[in-house]
Amino acid sequence: MSDVENKEPNAPTNEAPKDEATASASPAGVSIDEQLQATREERDRFKEKWLRTEADLENYRKRSQKEREQEAQYRSLYLAKDLLGPLDNLHRSLEAAEKGTDVVKLIEGVRMVTRQFAEVLTRHSVVAIDPVGKPFDPNLHQAIQQVPSADHPPMTVMAEFERGYTLHERVVRPSSVVVSSAPPEAATN
Repeated sequence: MSDVENKEPNAPTNEAPKDEATASASPAGVSIDEQLQATREERDRFKEKWLRTEADLENYRKRSQKEREQEAQYRSLYLAKDLLGPLDNLHRSLEAAEKGTDVVKLIEGVRMVTRQFAEVLTRHSVVAIDPVGKPFDPNLHQAIQQVPSADHPPMTVMAEFERGYTLHERVVRPSSVVVSSAPPEAATN
């Protein structure tokens, strides 16, 4: 057997280590120091991109918050613009009433302004509640009085004192109503 065959596989050898340049070279011929430098440069590029992205995100958050605040601040702008016309006509009606004595024209002017206000509210999805003759609904109506009535079933809205309104499906203000109750003779039987 030769000397090579007698050596154990993990036994230390007396051979000199390979040349350091050869030991530190990768298969592509780039040294460890060059690879480390390239990795550091890549890390720095990624870190810079990350910092820029984080700054952009923070700026986006601030811009979005500012836009939400402005939207909340000016959300009534379109309603206010739409209400200015009827308000101007109401002022004109008052001026005409102060100058003249024609009550019929004053009433016509006020009716016109009332229609204009109703149109503005409708354009903004604010709809009047029509309660008279309908069953009392505590979600839509506020009973301010209960009156015995033989002409109406109990818990029916007989009259409206203050008009109620909804915005889409939400009640802006309930209708203030008079509700019927059973007549006294029916209650004693």
